[in-house]
This record gives sequence, C-alpha cells and structure tokens, in this order.
Amino acid sequence: MEPVTLEIVTAVLFVLTYLLIVIYYKKKAWIIWSGVLAMLLVGAVTLDIAWKSINWDVLGIYVGMLFIAEALIFSKMPDYIAIWLVDRSKKVWVAMLAVCAFTGFLSIVIANVACVLIVAPIVFAIARKINVSPVPMIIGAAVSSNLQGVATLIGDPPSMLLAAHAKLSFNDFFFFQSKPGLFFAVQLGMIASLFVLYFLFRKHEHIVHYFREVEVKSFFPSVMLVGMVGALAVSSFAGNKNGFSLGTICMIFGIACLFWLLLEKRRNEKSLFRAIVGFDWGTGLFIIAVFILIDSLTQTGIISDLAMFIFSITGSNLFVAFLIITGLSVFFSAFVDNIPYIVAMLPVTQLVAEQAGVSPYVLYFGLLIGTSVGGNITPVGASANLVAVGLLKNRGYQTTFWEFVKIGLPFTIISVLVSAGFIWLMYG
Repeated sequence: MEPVTLEIVTAVLFVLTYLLIVIYYKKKAWIIWSGVLAMLLVGAVTLDIAWKSINWDVLGIYVGMLFIAEALIFSKMPDYIAIWLVDRSKKVWVAMLAVCAFTGFLSIVIANVACVLIVAPIVFAIARKINVSPVPMIIGAAVSSNLQGVATLIGDPPSMLLAAHAKLSFNDFFFFQSKPGLFFAVQLGMIASLFVLYFLFRKHEHIVHYFREVEVKSFFPSVMLVGMVGALAVSSFAGNKNGFSLGTICMIFGIACLFWLLLEKRRNEKSLFRAIVGFDWGTGLFIIAVFILIDSLTQTGIISDLAMFIFSITGSNLFVAFLIITGLSVFFSAFVDNIPYIVAMLPVTQLVAEQAGVSPYVLYFGLLIGTSVGGNITPVGASANLVAVGLLKNRGYQTTFWEFVKIGLPFTIISVLVSAGFIWLMYG
C-alpha cells in the first residue's frame, strides 16, 4: 500500500475506532483491540513494533496500584476515615464538602472509580438521614476524584503515561526544576473548586447525625501504601540507580497486598482463580491496545502531520500553544476517553515544542490538566462519572446529562483556570 494511502486508511480506522468507543463505551476493550487487529492487517504497524510500543513500566504501576487499592478497600480504612470526617462536621454542607474533599484526597493514590465506590454508601446514608437528594454529592465526589488523580504519578493512568513519556520521577510531580509542581497546582485548583461545591451545597444547614464508626480490619494495606510512596520517593532521589523501575516498585508492594488479600479471604484454589480474574484487568488490556493503536499513527506519519498543523497555528508563541493544547484537551476529554487521547497527544505536544524551540514541560503539564479535568464536564467524560451516574440510577435517581453538566462545567472551569494558571506562572 502506498504511504499516502496507508496514512489515510490508518486515520480512518483510528477515527472509526474512537467513535465506536464513545458510542459503545462499555465495550471499549473489544472495540480498541478490533482496531489494533485492523491496523495490523493493513500494515500500519507490525507485530514486532507493536510489542515494542507497549510501556511495561506504566502497566506495572497500574497493576501494582490496582492490588493495593483492592486491599485498602477490603481493610475498611478509607471507610473509617470518611465516617470520622463526617462525624466531626457540625452541618450537612460541611459533611458534604468533607466527603468530596476526602474522595479527592483518596484519588491521589487510588483509582478514581474505586474512590467513588468507597464513598458512595456514606453519601447515600447521609442523604437518607437528612432526607435530601444524593445526586449533587455523588457528582461532587466523582469530579473531585478526577481532579486529584493528576496530583501524583500514581494517581491516575494519564499521570503514569505522562511520567513515562517525559521521563518524570515520582518527586517531579511535587517539585520540578526547583519549583512547585503539578501536586501544588492541583491542590490550588481543588481549593478553588470547593467554593463551587460550597455554592451548590450551602443551603443544607441541617445538623449532622452521628454515624457508627467502621472497624478497620487491618492496617497492613495502609502500611504497604505508605511504604510504596516512600520507596518511590527514595528511588526518585537516587535517580532510579538502584535497578528498580517505578513499575517494579509498585508491583512489589502490590503483590504483597495481593497475597495478604487472598490470605484474609481464605480462598480455596477455585475461589483464588475467581478472585484474581475479578480484578479490573480490562483497563490494563485497554492501555496495552492504546499503545499499539497510537504507535500506528506515529509509524504512518499522522502524529507528525498533526503536530505541524498545530505549529502552523501557534508558531513559536509558547503561550498560544499552551492555551490551544490545554483548551483542546479540556474540550475533547469531555466526550472521549482520556487514556487514548493523552497517549496520542504526548508525541504531538513534544513535536510542537521542538518546532517552536521551547521546553515541552509546560505544555505537557497543561495537556495533563486539561485531559484529566476536562472529563468532569459531562457524565461520559470519565469512568468515575459513569460509575457515579450508574450508582444513582441503581438507587432510583435518574440523572440527566445537563444535571451533571450544571455541576461539572463550573467545577472544571474554575479548577482548570487555577491549576493551569499556576503552571503557566511557574514554568511559562
């Protein structure tokens, strides 16, 4: 097949795959692997290149965090902390804000979907006791988790993908080039967006009723989480000269939590198999397919063409490039999955920076903030949003598209403006 024809066919297959993922989101793993197969059949990518395109370090971080998150949930530690916060809130609006803030804080180290599942029972219990709708608080918890997932390398897959592409360490998310990094930008964005949630919750002046505290089953997963964060920090200081990659470190602590979890559940051989299969392997397989699919765009020259198109608009003006990349990321992430989007845009962003002769990091950070937070605008923009709406539906609360947007849009605008503004002041 001629190079130009192959490029057109590859672009059509990619767009078609993307559209099908948006329309049939629940079947996204099957759809994207069908797209990968199509790319292989037309010759957009070879098996050898496809294998080499997979970033196993990112997968190691994801799977390790998956095991730790499951163990933490089983240990009841997150439930205990959430209820402790609610019990010490004098008014309902304070409790509602505390739950949203805690969900965000939890999302720094635990996947967003898991965070929503952890706090949902507490939200429904509060709403039932004071006879109010749980809809605003559930949505507030979901969008808070999406925002804070940007704060650290282990918070969410887009952060892991950025770190792998830009060679960022765990500590670089806190301080980069001797300046406050993404973590502090996100915290400022979270503080600002809590005012948005306060405006929505402020009418609930009821007194909070006492909740019975949950008994923590074990502190072992919490110790493992703290140990892993410490190991990642030490590894960053050492410049990864100890021979352990970030993925390896996360897998070591994750496997320890996996064995603890299986031992606690006292499973027999048949149940052991069912327990391991029951983990969220779908997202991991989805990420692998994304690496291959996006690499087919690189191999056929589509990525470089897209970068040159953006550069033709921005020129060497770094501020214009920052605005366009961040703004486009917010817009597209409101409707499409952020994982394939950021994998596709990372090499584009790098090429735009190279053409402009500037450092790519400020553009990378804007890309990550826009990609992760933009999903808060609509209920289909992030997995945590879909889970939140599904939980409400199961309880008999039909949440409309615009009901979600009324909360998600102002939350997104404020958090992106503050977080991205901080990044520009620090690195622009």
